[in-house]
Amino acid sequence: MSQKRLEKRFGQSPIFIASTFMEQGGIPASTNPSSLLQEAIHVISCGYEDKTEWGKRLIGWIYGSVTEDILQDSKCMLAGGYRSIACHRVQLSKVLLQSIFPTVLTKCFDGPWDQLRYCSAGIVPFDKQLCWHVVLLLFVSIFATGILELKWSGVGIEDWWRNEQFWVIGGTSAHLFAVFQGLLKVLAGIDTNFTVTSKASDEDGSTRSTEQNTHDSHCLVDPTCINLFTVVGAYRSLHFPGAEAAAAGQDIVRDYRLEAVSTVRLVPFAMLSYILICRYDREGEPSQLVPIDVFVSTVDPLKEPPLITANTVLSILAVDYPVDKVSCYVSDDGSAMLTFEALSETAEFAKKWVPFCKKHNIEPRAPEFYFSQKIDYLKDKIQPSFVKERRAMKREYEEFKVRINALVAKAQKTPEEGWTMQDGTPWPGNNPRDHPGMIQVFLGHSGGLDVDGNELPRLVYVSREKRPGFQHHKKAGAMNALIRVSAVLTNGAYLLNVDCDHYFNNSKALREAMCFMMDPALGKKTCYVQFPQRFDGIDIHDRYANRNIVFFDINLKGLDGIQGPVYVGTGCCFNRQALYGYDPVLTEADLEPNIIIKSCCGSRKKGNGMNKSYIDKKRAFKRTESTVPIFNTEDIEEGVEGYEEERSLLMSQKRLEKRFGQSPIFIASTFMEQGGIPASTNPSSLLQEAIHVISCGYEDKTEWGKEIGWIYGSVTEDILTGFKMHARGWISIYCMPPRPAFKGSAPINLSDRLNQVLRWALGSIEILLSRHCPIWYGYRGRLKLLERIAYINTIVYPITSIPLIAYCVLPAICLLTGKFIIPEISNYAGMWFILLFVSIFATGILELKWSGVGIEDWWRNEQFWVIGGTSAHLFAVFQGLLKVLAGIDTNFTVTSKASDEDGEFFELYVFKWTSLLIPPTTVLVINMVGIVAGVSYAINSGYQSWGPLFGKLFFSFWVIVHLYPFLKGLLGRQNRTPTIVIVWSILLASIFSLLWVRIDPFTSPAQKAAAAGQCGINC
Repeated sequence: MSQKRLEKRFGQSPIFIASTFMEQGGIPASTNPSSLLQEAIHVISCGYEDKTEWGKRLIGWIYGSVTEDILQDSKCMLAGGYRSIACHRVQLSKVLLQSIFPTVLTKCFDGPWDQLRYCSAGIVPFDKQLCWHVVLLLFVSIFATGILELKWSGVGIEDWWRNEQFWVIGGTSAHLFAVFQGLLKVLAGIDTNFTVTSKASDEDGSTRSTEQNTHDSHCLVDPTCINLFTVVGAYRSLHFPGAEAAAAGQDIVRDYRLEAVSTVRLVPFAMLSYILICRYDREGEPSQLVPIDVFVSTVDPLKEPPLITANTVLSILAVDYPVDKVSCYVSDDGSAMLTFEALSETAEFAKKWVPFCKKHNIEPRAPEFYFSQKIDYLKDKIQPSFVKERRAMKREYEEFKVRINALVAKAQKTPEEGWTMQDGTPWPGNNPRDHPGMIQVFLGHSGGLDVDGNELPRLVYVSREKRPGFQHHKKAGAMNALIRVSAVLTNGAYLLNVDCDHYFNNSKALREAMCFMMDPALGKKTCYVQFPQRFDGIDIHDRYANRNIVFFDINLKGLDGIQGPVYVGTGCCFNRQALYGYDPVLTEADLEPNIIIKSCCGSRKKGNGMNKSYIDKKRAFKRTESTVPIFNTEDIEEGVEGYEEERSLLMSQKRLEKRFGQSPIFIASTFMEQGGIPASTNPSSLLQEAIHVISCGYEDKTEWGKEIGWIYGSVTEDILTGFKMHARGWISIYCMPPRPAFKGSAPINLSDRLNQVLRWALGSIEILLSRHCPIWYGYRGRLKLLERIAYINTIVYPITSIPLIAYCVLPAICLLTGKFIIPEISNYAGMWFILLFVSIFATGILELKWSGVGIEDWWRNEQFWVIGGTSAHLFAVFQGLLKVLAGIDTNFTVTSKASDEDGEFFELYVFKWTSLLIPPTTVLVINMVGIVAGVSYAINSGYQSWGPLFGKLFFSFWVIVHLYPFLKGLLGRQNRTPTIVIVWSILLASIFSLLWVRIDPFTSPAQKAAAAGQCGINC
C-alpha cells in the first residue's frame, strides 16, 4: 500500500523512488548499473507525470505560471514550512515591509499623475499646510529608509536610480499589459506565447547598440503617450496659462523664455550619420560618391617611426570607399630617404593586406593594432579559410616589420657622402633645408594591382622644395603644398588630413563624413567635419589627462550646437572650396541675426534687402570666376573685335593668379566643385605642373596662408584656419560615430606632455597678439557671437596661469606669515559666493551627465589644468611676448611617437629634464614648507590657534592634491626627484620667501612707522 502511494506521488519508477530516500545523495547499492540509462529514458517520457503529483503540490517546479520561480518559493515556504537564505558575506536583515505603503503612495505622484501640476485647476490640495507636512514627512521617511538600505546592502546610487527609473518605465508599460493579459488568461483561457530573450553579444558592440535602439513592442505605447502628455501639458501651461492662472503663469512663462535664450550659450549636439549615404553607392551601379584626397604629414622618421606611418597608410588604402575615389598623399617635410623606402615597402605589402581586409571585413585595418587586439578574432567570421589566411597574413606582416626595422637600423648612421638610391644616384633630399621638390607615385589607377588583380587607391609621396632664405611655415606650409599637388593630380572634392600616428580605426570613416558633406541642406555651407581624437597606449589612470576627454566630449560637442567645433589639427574632412577662401552658399535664414541679437534688438525686417543683395553678390562672384577661361597675354591683339571683353577676362585671370599663384592647371581645378581633373588638361604635363606648385617660391605675392589654405602666423595653425572659415559664415560638424573613426598615440611622459601643451598655449598667445585675434577680427563676417566667445576662450586661457600661480602660492604665504588671505565678508557677500559655487557645481554635473564623461576623467582634467597652468601656460605667455614683440622665435621638436620595448608604459617613468618642471616644483616646495611652518606655529602658540589653522591648511592641501600627478611624475619609478629640480625649486622658494618678508605687503606704512618709532635704533 505504501508502494502504491509512492508511485502515485513520484511516478512508476522503482529506481527513482529508491533515490528519494538517499538524503545524502548517491545511487542505492542494490541498483543494477546496466539498467540506469534505460530507466533514465523512462523517467523523461511525456506520459510519466500523468496521475502523479509532479508540478501540483510540493514536488518539483510548480506549474501554473510563466514565473514558476515565485510559485515554487511560495509553495515551499508557506505550505512546507521551509525558509530560504541569501548567500552573502554578511547576514542581511529582514526587509522593512512597513516601507511599502508610503513608497507606493509617493511614487504615484512621481509617475503619470505628476502631470496634474500642469493643469490650471488645483486637484491636489497642496495649498493646505497640513498636506505639505504629511508629504514632507513621507518624503523624509522614504529618503532615510532608502539611505539605510543602500548603506547596509552596499548598492551604489547609480544602480538604485536605474531601478527607480525602470520601475516607472515597467509600471507604465509591461506591468499594465500583464494585468489585462493575466485576466484574459485566467478568466477567458486566452494564452500568451513568450519568446526567449536573446542573449547574443557582438564583438564591437554594433549589434548591441542596434538592439538597444530597435523598438518592436506594443508595450512602448503607454510610456510614450505619458511623455507626450507631459510635453503637451507643459507647453499648454507655459504658453496658454488661461485667465485663472495668468497671474501665476506670467513668471513661469518669462523664466521659460529667458531660459530658452540662455541655453543657446552651450548647445550640445550629437550629430548622427545615416544610411542614406547608400543612395550614392548602390550595388550594380556606378558609384556617385565624390572623390576624397587623404593627407598624411610626417617630418622626422626617427621620432615618428616609419612603422607607425606605414600602419596609418595601410589603414587608408584599405578604407571602405570606392578605390577610384580615394587618393593618399604622404608629405615628408624632412626629405628623409628612410620615409621614402619605407613607403615603397608599404606599397608592396598593401597589395596583400588590402584584399585580406576587404574580404574578411576586419577592424581596424592597421595591421599592428589589428594583430595586437586581445579579443576573440574568430567571432562572426564564417569563412572556413579565415584562420589559415589570417595566420599567413600575420606571418607576412612580421616579415614586413623586419624589413622596416632593417631600414630604421640602417638609417641610424648617415654616410659621410650622403644617402644614395638603388640606382647609385645621390638622394636629392640629403640636405633637408636645401633640396628640390620630389614626387613619387607608388600606387595608382594605372599602377600595380593587388594579389587578386584589383585596383588599389593612389599612393603618392611628396616632399616640397626647400631653399635657404625662404620661409616654409612648417606644417601649415606642407599642408598647403599638398592641397596644390592633389588638385593637380587627382583634385578630390574633399580633403581629409591625419597625423602620421592617427590610423583609421573605423573603415567607414569617409562615409561618415560624406553623410554631412553630401547632404543637400548642410553640404553647401559645411567647411569641415571634425572627428574626436582617441588614443592608444595611455595608462589606465590617464595620469596627465592625455585623452582630453573633457575637451573632446564636452567642449567640442557643446560648440556643435552653435556654429560648429574648432579644427583640432587631425581627423578632419574639409570642403576644398572652403580652403580656397570661397564663401558658403547661405540662405536668408542663415543671414538673419542670431538669437541673442534678436532678443536684444528684435528682428530687423528692413534688412532683408541687404541680405538678398549679399546672397546675389556672392553667387554672382562665384559664377563669374567659374566661367573665366585661361588666357595668355600673347593671345590678345589690340584693336581686334572683342578686345575689351577679352581684356576684362584677362584682368580676371590676373586676379586669379594673384590669388592662387601662376598655375593655369591649378586655377582651372579650383572651379571643379565636384572634383576631378578638367577635361582639357594634358595628362603628360600633370607631374611637371605638380612639381611647379610645390616650389618654394610659388606662394610669393599670393594669398596662400593669408586667406587661402592653412593660415600662417601661429604654431597652432589649426585654430587659425578653422576661425577664418567660421568668420566667412561656414559651419562645421562634430561627428562621433559609435566606433571611433581614428586612433592615435599620445605622449605619456611628463616632459613630452608639458612640451606639447606649451606649443598649444604658445600658438594661442600668438593668435591673441595678431591681427586675427577673435576679439577684434571678422566683425563684418558671419561669425556668431557665441562662437566668437568660444574662440576667445580658446586663445586667452594661457593668461589665466598668472592668477593661478598667485592663488597656488598664497595659501603657503598665509601659513608662513600667520595671516589669512580671505577677509571677513558679510552675509550678503557670502550668499553670492555660495550661489556662484553652487551654479558652477550644478553646471559641471549637467555637463558630465549629458556628455557621459566620468568623474575620474573630469578630475584628471582639473588636475592637469593646474599642472599646465603653473608650467607650460606660464612659459607660453612670456615666450609669446618675446616672439611677437622682440622677434625671438622658439623651435619646437617633434613629439616622439615611438613605442618602447622595455615594458608597457615604460615612457611614463622616464625623466627628461626641462625648465617647465621648475615652477610647479617650486609651488609644491613652498606649500609643503608652509604646512610645516603653520603646524609648528600652532603647536607653539597653544590650542586656540588650531581653528584658523585648519582653514589655511585646507587651501595648501588643495593645491598639493591638484599637483599630485606632477609629483608622481617627478619621482618616477625610483621614487626620487632629480637633484637639479630640487636645487632650483628650493632656491626660488627661498628667494621668494625673503622678498615677501622684506616687502611685507600685509603691513600698512603707518604700522611700519609706528613699529619703527617704538624700537628706535635697536631695530
